[in-house]
Amino acid sequence: MLEMFSRLNKICIFAKKMVMEELLEVFKLKLRHTSMTFIRSIMDDINWDARLIGIRGARGTGKTTLLLQRLKSQSFADGEALYVSLDNIYFSEHKIYCLARDFMKRGGKYLYID
Repeated sequence: MLEMFSRLNKICIFAKKMVMEELLEVFKLKLRHTSMTFIRSIMDDINWDARLIGIRGARGTGKTTLLLQRLKSQSFADGEALYVSLDNIYFSEHKIYCLARDFMKRGGKYLYID
């Protein structure tokens, strides 16, 4: 029984690593396709050092682009920052808290949630 529990635990840990790797790959892909040709002036008005920042607005007004441009303009170490969209199917069965916890355990510092 203990051996079976140990195996299941290893499988869960492996699955978490795979999910985090997939989320990181999606983030990197979005970042590569983010244009820096036009950056809104509000970028300089936001206190990016705050512990929590909320950006609200109507659909299609550039909130996602603003976050991705911010990430692209910074020099974060690999795995130090992550952007996720709550539209991702991952969040149909997982809580934001769990993602944040797992991200921090891997050395993550900056979590951008859209």
